[in-house]
Amino acid sequence: MIKKFIITGILCLVATSMNAQRKGLSLNLQSKEDTTVSPIVKEKVEEYAAKINGIIQEEKKQMETELKFLQEKNLDKAEFDKQKAHIADTYSQKIDEKIEALGFDLDQVIQKQVRYSLLNSDVTSNEELKEKLLKKFRPKKSFDGYISYGIMTLTNDKPDNDLDKNLGYANNFEFGLKFNYQFGRTSPWGLISGVGFSWRTVRPDNNMIFAKQNGDVFLTKYEGSLDKAKLRTGYVMIPLGFQYNFSKLKSAGMDVQYRPYSDGFRVGANVYGGIKMATNNIVKGDSQGFRDRSNYQVNPFVYGAQVTLSYDNISLFVKKDFSNFFKDSYFQNDKALVFGVALGW
Repeated sequence: MIKKFIITGILCLVATSMNAQRKGLSLNLQSKEDTTVSPIVKEKVEEYAAKINGIIQEEKKQMETELKFLQEKNLDKAEFDKQKAHIADTYSQKIDEKIEALGFDLDQVIQKQVRYSLLNSDVTSNEELKEKLLKKFRPKKSFDGYISYGIMTLTNDKPDNDLDKNLGYANNFEFGLKFNYQFGRTSPWGLISGVGFSWRTVRPDNNMIFAKQNGDVFLTKYEGSLDKAKLRTGYVMIPLGFQYNFSKLKSAGMDVQYRPYSDGFRVGANVYGGIKMATNNIVKGDSQGFRDRSNYQVNPFVYGAQVTLSYDNISLFVKKDFSNFFKDSYFQNDKALVFGVALGW
């Protein structure tokens, strides 16, 4: 069951990523050439090039006529080359003067291309330009995929129980979608939420395994050489909190300012809640091995708080459960504490 959730979640992330790429690459369904050069700029450059070509062809025809007359004079090679070079220089100068007389405004063309590169659209007025900028640099609202891994320990404010004394390595693996909602174009504050799939794995040490009898869960000694022993539980997690971005305001022109919400250094704080999907007790050794997906009294509901420090696409986080890892009196007061790293959060 847990494997199905893992595979389904990864496929969802891949599909989301591919869909985002398709949207980003097919806004206008144009060729690469059409989307990198402004249609207006392209039209003006082609028109200018056609006029230049016309000038060159006209002057070239006249120059060829003069060269033909020059050949008919039967001059020696040195004198012929000298007069030929003079004719070429004369027509080259005439071509330059005629091209200059066209009055091609390169600065205006460059300005149009810059605007097109920024907005992927030709604009004809400052009002339209500002409208395009406001639309392009609007507050961020998006779902972004993330993946995280953390080292987990179980805290206990009372005397250690059997699990505390025999706890080996524990970890938390999670992936999902994070929802970002920036409160304003220039606001450093935003709402964070989303949905994630979390797998928490506890591995006992000292050759101990999880066992149960008549519904009671406990640790017992494994008879033989133990290769693997872990109790893995999957949860659907829902976070809800706020993020503050320390990046500076940037100017897009036309008095339009914006703050990159997902770039630079950020601090986030959120609470979270989760509901259990399944538990799997995995034991492998020389005497016996098994996988048991029955009830091991792991808490069906979890809740807690998380603090996250992020820079661009990489985050460090600490999350602390306020709920017990196991329900009722089983391994009483053990609460999960996780230190980890995330990509995309």
